[in-house]
Amino acid sequence: MAGAWWPAVTRPEIADPGRPVAAGIGAPAPPRALYVHIPFCVSLCPYCDFVVLAGAATRGPRNRIGALVAALEVELRLRADALDARWGPPRSAARPELDSVYIGGGTPSLLPAETIAGVLAIVAERFGISRHAEVTLEANPGPDERGDARALRDAGVTRLSIGAQSLDAAELRALGRRHAPVDVAATVHDARTAGFESISLDLLYDVPGATLETWRRTLDAALGLEPDHLSLYALTLDNPDAEGITGLNGDHLPVLDGARRWRERARPAQDDDRAAAMYELADRRLADGGYRWYEISNWARPGHESRHNLAYWERLPFEAVGPGAHAFDGVTRRWNAARLDGYIAFLTPPDGSPRAAPPGGADPVDDPTAAAEAVILGLRTSRGIDASVALAAPLADQFGWALAAELVDVTSDDRIVLTTRGRLLSNELFARLV
Repeated sequence: MAGAWWPAVTRPEIADPGRPVAAGIGAPAPPRALYVHIPFCVSLCPYCDFVVLAGAATRGPRNRIGALVAALEVELRLRADALDARWGPPRSAARPELDSVYIGGGTPSLLPAETIAGVLAIVAERFGISRHAEVTLEANPGPDERGDARALRDAGVTRLSIGAQSLDAAELRALGRRHAPVDVAATVHDARTAGFESISLDLLYDVPGATLETWRRTLDAALGLEPDHLSLYALTLDNPDAEGITGLNGDHLPVLDGARRWRERARPAQDDDRAAAMYELADRRLADGGYRWYEISNWARPGHESRHNLAYWERLPFEAVGPGAHAFDGVTRRWNAARLDGYIAFLTPPDGSPRAAPPGGADPVDDPTAAAEAVILGLRTSRGIDASVALAAPLADQFGWALAAELVDVTSDDRIVLTTRGRLLSNELFARLV
């Protein structure tokens, strides 16, 4: 097995989640984080809009995992070549090592630990990984999906994010999930035994058929597992086809007919008032359990905030590889097209033609958009934004309204932060700021 990118030691200290939003809006910079997308699952959940393939693409003699990994390795090197040319080699003065690597999906835990170690070895060589970096891998908790926790830890993964979604058996069935609540507990136990000191659980609320009482039981069961971090997301049933983002160069895949029918049945069973009550209940229960909210959908024990996701909210530059993956250099947002065949064909052409970056697109971020992004992303976090920015032109009217509506508050150190009510109605405020 390929060796880990650093010897497995103790969990490093997590950086202060309140550090300021990246300075120098409009200035390109080398990446501080890297996202690696693994688009394979054993089965497709009908609510999922991530770039995911299942069935024969994932398991069996025709699976595409080997082809995807070969293409990923080529893309990593191509992106690193471009960074070398622009900023110099990793670990140089102009190009610091990565603070975080996030291997998401899909179900990356389906890949052998040797494969994960090989990918991280390339990242360490070509990008540099700080000795105290956060390296996260997403795992599904099913017995045949969770992977070998000890081998993953030895491969260099330091943080496990477990896609529990619910700890109610009926809700899991309604969501099309393959695991049972007991599998979540087993996955957490295996991870702790393997030496993981930072474990996160993902949960969904406003699930069709859920009640405030079933949500309370899920929260209590989750807290009983003593994770270090929880991400709670309201179930969102979007239509990427209608949004025009599923074309050849789009970053989403078309919605399957079965998933579309499931969503049409599920939407009437959702309720905004119930969702708000679920969020408020979660916020109270998690605070009582010692978890601090640091972003609208995320709570953590002190020192376990997701550094990778904080890089997004702070508008730090990040690199990304894999189908549908998004990157940002401080000036331009870039994405890879979602379709696997095109991704593999460009990076590992079967006819021996030169390898090329995969298809996709890019959007330069102008100064007004960058400023609006910085305000909105800053407001998503518990640190908020500087009151002098919020209460000056051209934002003063919008924040005056938000203060009157009790959506925001001013802290003793002159920061504008969302109230609990503001977190629930944040989209209404954000729409006024763009």
